[in-house]
Amino acid sequence: MVTKAITAAAVGINSCKIEVEVDVVNSLPGMSIVGLPDNAVSEAKERVRSAIKNSGYTFPSSKVVVNLAPADIRKEGTNFDLPIAVCILKEEGIDIPDDEKTAFLGELSLDGSLRKINGVISLTSGLKDAGVTTVFVPYENAKEAALVQGIRVFGVKHLGDIVSHYIETPLEGTVVDINNYLKEHAEEDFVFDFKDVKGQSKAKKALEIAAAGGHNLLMTGSPGSGKTLMAKCLPSILPPLELQEALELTKIYSICGLLNPEEPLVIKRPYRAVHHTASPNGIIGGGTNPKPGEITLAHRGVLFLDEMAEFPRQVLEVLRQPIEDGEIVISRAKVSIKYPAKFMLIGAMNPCPCGFLGDREKECSCTDFQIQRYRARLSGPLLDRIDLIVNVPRLTTEELINTKTEAEPSSEIRKRVVTARKIQAERYKNEGILTNAELTSKQIKTYCVLDKLSSDFMKEAAQKYMLSGRKFNRVLKIARTIADLEQKENIELKHLTGALQYKVDMN
Repeated sequence: MVTKAITAAAVGINSCKIEVEVDVVNSLPGMSIVGLPDNAVSEAKERVRSAIKNSGYTFPSSKVVVNLAPADIRKEGTNFDLPIAVCILKEEGIDIPDDEKTAFLGELSLDGSLRKINGVISLTSGLKDAGVTTVFVPYENAKEAALVQGIRVFGVKHLGDIVSHYIETPLEGTVVDINNYLKEHAEEDFVFDFKDVKGQSKAKKALEIAAAGGHNLLMTGSPGSGKTLMAKCLPSILPPLELQEALELTKIYSICGLLNPEEPLVIKRPYRAVHHTASPNGIIGGGTNPKPGEITLAHRGVLFLDEMAEFPRQVLEVLRQPIEDGEIVISRAKVSIKYPAKFMLIGAMNPCPCGFLGDREKECSCTDFQIQRYRARLSGPLLDRIDLIVNVPRLTTEELINTKTEAEPSSEIRKRVVTARKIQAERYKNEGILTNAELTSKQIKTYCVLDKLSSDFMKEAAQKYMLSGRKFNRVLKIARTIADLEQKENIELKHLTGALQYKVDMN
């Protein structure tokens, strides 16, 4: 008799329903797993055998054949252990009913206990979409799985708990009120605050605009001028995550095994600071079975590249398409995976190799050729995709030693950013986007309408500064964000002039 159980396989940050079939045939003792399993799945035969025996149940004395259907989908990971064990227990006469609306996920230890697995929220979400109503998961994953509303979740500590659930004592379901959880953990404590940053009012304003509209930003300036410190302060003014954003991030971090079992929902916007020795695959993701890279881990948050000009050009150029599309498609011979990548790119660099070009105190020692070659590491197409470019000069002595005047705290800046984001959320509620940075060319014509005076000004600016079509549109997006920060319904001339100054700093 063939026994069956339902489980799921991860496909990127999504998943598909998998049916596990087990048959015991008259042959020499052994176990065979078919259906495109990877090494981790193939090794399940040893874990399952020991787990069943050490849990006090009998293992078939004939050959066990396991099929993972559909057979043309690559299966990877250890979440297939539990459904395989359940099917074998059914073969041995344990009264676990067949139910296509019940699924099993989990890795087995040799003693029969269940270990935490990655990607549970994605697997559970896919199972729910496939019509599954009940899922058994490792106890450590129960809260994460319960984030998927509309499906019953049972946390299991040991293989015997499932048998007991059906025969003696039913398990207690796990429930998480996701909306209350997000509200309870909304308050964040930040190590870095803008009140500790002296001077640099223009750079701070640029970071406020970037946070309000989700724009990319590049800071150039002398060593020690505060570029890295201000980048670290940026998370303190970003708005709290919306529920949809939090769930997206939770799926990503769960797939990568970076989720804390005690905090099943990602509640903070990611801040990923990448070293300049990172490889292209480390940035965009990759591998034989493609995994997310830094741009996906920074989704809905910040990707910070310090000393940006020191990154290999190959690494910087791979950012161009994800910045434009908000996603990355990683193609391999056997599979093509799409990952979300709507991140804010924040870069910091020196103006020249020695770092003191235009410095108030120290003279630059670089030749024109050295400066040109250094700046050429950032290509024109990449700079076109950076919305805001701002110079960060060295602090004056008076600014440096001034302890009487305290700068505006992040909490006040954040209020303005949150208000601007709410305006955008309301404006774009039927467009499928959340920020001004995500506006398409068609949407710009609808939401960035200019009066005649402003239109004439932009015509002159486009000619004077030789703005490309992409750069022209990005100036309009920045102006739209500045208007939102001032809670203005229409873009005015002052908003355009304010936006333009951040787009021509390196021209």
